[in-house]
Amino acid sequence: MIVSALLTSVGINTALCVLFLTLYSILRKQPSNYEVYVPRLLVEGTSKRRSHFNFERLIPSAGWVAKAWKLSEEELYSSSGLDGVVFMRIITFSVKIFTFAGVIGIFVLLPVNCWGNQLQDFDVANFTSNSLDVFTISNINSGSKWLWVHFSAVYVVTGFICLLLFNEYKLISSRRISYFYSSKPQPHQFAILVNSIPTSSSSISDSVDSFFKELYPSSYLSHVVVRRTSKIRSLVNDANNMYKKVAQSRPDPTKEKIKQGAFSRLFHQRNNHIERYEKQLAEIEENVRLKQSEASLAGEARAAFVFFRTRFAAAAAFHLQQSVNPTQWITELAPEPHDVYWPFFSESFIRIWISKLVVVLVSIVFIILFLVPVVFVQGLTNLSQLKTLLPFLTSILTIKFVSQIVTGYLPSLILQLFLQLVPPTMEFLSTIQGYISHSDIEMSATTKVLWFTVWNVFFATAFSGSILSMASTILVPTSIPGKLAIVVPAQASFFITYVVTSGWTSVSSELFRIFPYIVNLITRLFKTPDDEFELPYMPYHKDVPRVLFFGLLGISYFFLAPLILPFVLAYFCLAYIIYKNQFMNVYAPRYETAGKFWPTVHNSMIFSLVLMHIIAVGIFALKKLSLASTLTLPLPLLTLLFNEYCRKRFLPIFVGYSAESLIKKDREDQNDPTLTEFYHNLVDAYKDPALVPIQYSSNNDSLSSPLISSA
Repeated sequence: MIVSALLTSVGINTALCVLFLTLYSILRKQPSNYEVYVPRLLVEGTSKRRSHFNFERLIPSAGWVAKAWKLSEEELYSSSGLDGVVFMRIITFSVKIFTFAGVIGIFVLLPVNCWGNQLQDFDVANFTSNSLDVFTISNINSGSKWLWVHFSAVYVVTGFICLLLFNEYKLISSRRISYFYSSKPQPHQFAILVNSIPTSSSSISDSVDSFFKELYPSSYLSHVVVRRTSKIRSLVNDANNMYKKVAQSRPDPTKEKIKQGAFSRLFHQRNNHIERYEKQLAEIEENVRLKQSEASLAGEARAAFVFFRTRFAAAAAFHLQQSVNPTQWITELAPEPHDVYWPFFSESFIRIWISKLVVVLVSIVFIILFLVPVVFVQGLTNLSQLKTLLPFLTSILTIKFVSQIVTGYLPSLILQLFLQLVPPTMEFLSTIQGYISHSDIEMSATTKVLWFTVWNVFFATAFSGSILSMASTILVPTSIPGKLAIVVPAQASFFITYVVTSGWTSVSSELFRIFPYIVNLITRLFKTPDDEFELPYMPYHKDVPRVLFFGLLGISYFFLAPLILPFVLAYFCLAYIIYKNQFMNVYAPRYETAGKFWPTVHNSMIFSLVLMHIIAVGIFALKKLSLASTLTLPLPLLTLLFNEYCRKRFLPIFVGYSAESLIKKDREDQNDPTLTEFYHNLVDAYKDPALVPIQYSSNNDSLSSPLISSA
């Protein structure tokens, strides 16, 4: 790829970013779009719809940028919790890395690369016709002493990133402990979930009660058995949909007198529709009540939430093996009540094991199938190969602008479109894996999406989509550095354009929210003024892997192709403003894990560093500088030792709280007068929403009466 093709891609994506930012600054001011761009402010009451027209609405403005910039970390913590703070710290952490690395890469490594002539001389006069390979380490002559500059840069940047990683891990760990100390008594702190409860002649409830009274006579409080409610949940959803039909079909009584005469027959038919809907609604309600009664009497699953008098007792029950048979009475920490994923409960050890096995097999098949678009994309980056495969396009591809778009913009765009399928697929696979909370599902999906992207975008692209080539390299570990040193620099131009196409455009489209905007545009025609809308939640399983993958690209290509660094830095600076704005105006916290996904971030950064080191070992050997290759070998080992220290020092804090913290918090609550009432409400806190009695409004003229009653 030549510089002009890169500039074409940069120009197209810069124009798209400017377009998205301009449209956002206009559309966000329109009252009809408040549910898309400021839903959180609407719910909190800090923003109200304005009915009067104002010409200022049609003029783009950048006031939202200043507001997002001024949002402090403490304000973000109070509004979005520690998870929101940790997500933003991933971005600020990345900005620090690539600001430091960018200075070294652009002002030191890039001139050195252009100074070489292994591939071709750098043409200053005809800058746009230069190949991007001129800016990579591949252009440095073999055996050149200038390679020691790259060697030194690898050591310096590794030390800087490790220092930042240690400080971030330490800071977030302390924030997590502070969050625990400052929190009020919460139901999940006193509860555990028990699976694989052995069946006996008595009921599941009696078995749980007798088992824990015997083992924990002084600390056991109560329990609630999980019920099978999948059919009830489906009926409740049907009832909700039917109620909306009734509400939408019901006429406005204030306008009923006007609509008479010639239209009386039409309104008579309309009333017949309403009566039919109301009859169907009553039938569904009766079915719901019947199924709820059946579930209450004989719908017990082999799982239960068990409650204790202290946090320490709940933690001890979680960490200890409850039975001689480790496949029975399996315990795990209970999630927050509103975080529970009720539709799926694995009742036995064997079901959990089988579901995990099925997910692994499906994931492997999905990875293999995804190689098809990767191979296709790689064919587009090679113009000569494309002309050979599709000779009828030869005349079109000879046009300079067309060839620049095909090689510089189209491959990254196509790959990005296919990647949109990955997060929802991985989230679905996590839901059938046996996790019992939305947070666990999302963290599992985050890990799946991240490693899927690493293997199927980074490595599959580097090896040109050849699974056999990847497998043969992995089977011979000693060949990995040399093979990576050949294939990874060869794809530098593709990943530079990938950062621009996938990074810049995706983060600006996050601000524009094109799909929610289209959905709101369509549903606006059918919903009534009293319809409630659901606040969106931050899709961590989609955004965290994307942020970490761009970090991996920047780190691994830092010394190979430093030209990528300003584009990566621009992505993180743009993400810093946009995600701050989204936390402030759009996303509400769905749950609080207190930054529990930071270890995934840390592990990803360590993997990126080790990958850079392995490539460095191979590239120095390939460039006939064996001493530098040998001296680089200790670097991945030192990085892994550093990671092991961090794992021992900080990871236990993210797995569970210490006995010291739990006992200290329990002693603080001993004099709390509300604790007795809190104990009484524990059972109700973990009541399945599908078992809550439902009733429909007796006032047929009211459209605002709730469908589901909390009574």
